Amino acid sequence: MSTTATVLRAATDDDSNQLLTGSLFVVIVLITVAITFWASRNTRTAADYYAGGRSFSGAQNGFAVAGDYMSAASFLGISGAIALSGYDGFLYSIGFLVAWLVALLLVAELLRNSGRFTMADQLAFRMQQRPVRTAAATSTVVVSIFYLLAQMVGAGALVALLLGVSPDNDTAKNLTIALVGALMIFYVVVGGMKGTTWVQIVKAVLLMVGTVLITVLVLAKFDFNISDMLGTAAEESGAGRAFLEPGLKYGVSTEAKIDFISLGLALVLGTAGLPHILIRFYTVPTARQARKSVLWAIGLIGAFYLMTLVLGFGAAALVKGDKKQDIVDSGGNLASPLLAEAVGGGSGSTGGAVLLALISAVAFATILAVVAGLTLTSASSVAHDLYANVWKKDKVTEKQEVKVARIAAFVIGGVAIALSIPAQKLNIAFLVALAFAVAASANLPSLLYNLFWRRFNTRGAVWSIYGGLISCVGLVIFSPVVSGSETAMITGADFSWFPLANPGIISIPLGFFFGWLGTVTARDADAEARYVELDVRSMTGAGSEK
Repeated sequence: MSTTATVLRAATDDDSNQLLTGSLFVVIVLITVAITFWASRNTRTAADYYAGGRSFSGAQNGFAVAGDYMSAASFLGISGAIALSGYDGFLYSIGFLVAWLVALLLVAELLRNSGRFTMADQLAFRMQQRPVRTAAATSTVVVSIFYLLAQMVGAGALVALLLGVSPDNDTAKNLTIALVGALMIFYVVVGGMKGTTWVQIVKAVLLMVGTVLITVLVLAKFDFNISDMLGTAAEESGAGRAFLEPGLKYGVSTEAKIDFISLGLALVLGTAGLPHILIRFYTVPTARQARKSVLWAIGLIGAFYLMTLVLGFGAAALVKGDKKQDIVDSGGNLASPLLAEAVGGGSGSTGGAVLLALISAVAFATILAVVAGLTLTSASSVAHDLYANVWKKDKVTEKQEVKVARIAAFVIGGVAIALSIPAQKLNIAFLVALAFAVAASANLPSLLYNLFWRRFNTRGAVWSIYGGLISCVGLVIFSPVVSGSETAMITGADFSWFPLANPGIISIPLGFFFGWLGTVTARDADAEARYVELDVRSMTGAGSEK
């Protein structure tokens, strides 16, 4: 924490630089607050609050999906992973991008057609409501909390920089995280899906513009010769040619290679099970627009992840001296801001201060948009699945349901703030990979079984969700992520008997296995009978809004 504090203090020593960073922060907040108030005027029904009235076009929703997906983990964590691990770090980008093919081919259109507001709508259509919705809501909240942790970890250092709060003061640092939490609760409570979607669209535009600007400036340093940039990065990294080859992080031992395979499975399969991504498909009016959303998102996300290659290797090549050590000590999370400062002229220069402030403000907008989407998804699942359908058995008004969703947003936001404090030493791309593992283990098996297996039933769905969820979270608890390592969330203790950092290679097959086992050990004639109706509905969308 001390070296990170040095970086942030050095960047804000000059009063004019302090004013610049603070002003950009205020502008970002005011823009998003104005958007939220504007959207709240058009949020009247449950469909408005949960799905934005299904009024967004494919292009608009594609930008919003990209804004939801290109989180602080992408902008800060992946570039940092590349700066520290070279080729092995770039594998995060590849995994995140390839994952969209699974979402496009297997999930997007069918889910939009067969559900209304949440992932559980699709599962509960042909099964018993209470157990399935309870399981799906539990999984949704857990995945969202993991993802929220990643965003809040990035928020800590960035907001301290933007507001000039000294990170040496732990109390003040934690208060900045609470500020981000308060803002995200405001967006969800006041703006609902419409406000959140427009915030995500604006954020996606800002992020793409900022990333393109830094990418061009980095390449200009090497006369747009990527080979020179890679060669310099390898030389400055201290690892030489190994920096550009597989194995620097995941090839040291057999255990590390298995951990990499586990990570790859989680990244590729996790996107199609992420609740905050799945809920976005309900905001468009037709299945065609859902497909168009994914195509727009793939284009934007693909371009962005290619640019993370330049950001990461550029940071390794251009950030030098004590600043390079600061990247290491921050877990890689400061690579992009420090790169922006370097290409702008270095520490103490006006250009460096301007670009550092700009990129930090963009990263802050990124965090605000993503945490709002995550909180909305969790609150929607609690209100729509648990409260309206499980507890009240669908005997509730839309006004009551939306009120409960807003209350749930307060509770979930508070939990995220509390849990993010001990997780601040972890790389945020890594934290997101854990969220992907939970999504791939608990949500994806049940979704795919429900769409493509006629015999799949209530017991299979419940066992699949809980089996994947418990195995994944359980293995994480007993992994080096939580205890037994220098970067663990809990220091001074060691109960890490599970050797892998990412549990996907074990928990994902278990999720599918439990879904199969629960199905073959029970018969559910009603579920089988309604499969044909679900099949027609998923292909046509007939009846999905009833």
